[in-house]
Amino acid sequence: MKNILIPTDFSENSWNAIAYGLQFLKDYNCNFYVLYVSKISNLLEEEIQYTPNLDTIENVYLKPAKKELKRVLKRISEVCKPNEKHHFYTLVDTDFFVESIRKQVKEKKIDMIIMGTKGASGIKKHIVGSNTGDVITKVKCKTLVIPENARYKKIHEVAFPTDFIMSYAIQTLAPILEILATTKASLHITHITKNNEQLNANQKASKDFLEDFFDSYQHHFHFLTNTNVEDAVQCFTESRNIDLIVMVAKNLNYFQQILFHSKVEKISYHTHIPFLVLHE
Repeated sequence: MKNILIPTDFSENSWNAIAYGLQFLKDYNCNFYVLYVSKISNLLEEEIQYTPNLDTIENVYLKPAKKELKRVLKRISEVCKPNEKHHFYTLVDTDFFVESIRKQVKEKKIDMIIMGTKGASGIKKHIVGSNTGDVITKVKCKTLVIPENARYKKIHEVAFPTDFIMSYAIQTLAPILEILATTKASLHITHITKNNEQLNANQKASKDFLEDFFDSYQHHFHFLTNTNVEDAVQCFTESRNIDLIVMVAKNLNYFQQILFHSKVEKISYHTHIPFLVLHE
């Protein structure tokens, strides 16, 4: 049984993440925890000059949220195909957002977080402080990021950008194996350099490890040269019809260039290709 956490703000972006996640995990037994985090913590600090009593918190903040969560569950039952493998629970919290996510991950033993984002405008350098950016950089739980224009389709092509500098633990890469085994997709291990540099000894060892690790699955290595990593990813995802991009969070060089940059006007992969962010 997988435990899945889906934070929601009741927007269409967060609904899109729910709809995608249910399809992505349609063959798995899952407990889905749909979480709304009230902004009461921020209000207590910034706007409210008194401490509200428990009745006020319940009536003003919690009851409306619980009502909206019931509407989300109703929408799931009306719009999504029934799946007896899926079970749903709703959660309301009043902690700060990232702290709440961390708490739920620990208490509910969450295996994956699924979050929506506004694509190119939702993940960029000057908005690292956004909820999605905070979760994927500060919470050590694998996170599936669903852009606003992403619609579920069977996964055929998976991109795994790497600079071969970091060594990867087997348990970190295990979710990629699971996806390949389930979908029969092809994995494209993509190395991008600015100056067509040759791999050093450590990078060659990392490449050899990945080649052995994915030996039983269809995989390909791609070596690209481009002065801008994000431009190379853009061209590659378009040419290969990539359905999912997988990255390891500790690989900060690639991670920051691909997920957090300011050239969003030239980049479209953020708006329609889901990202799976893996943690150690």
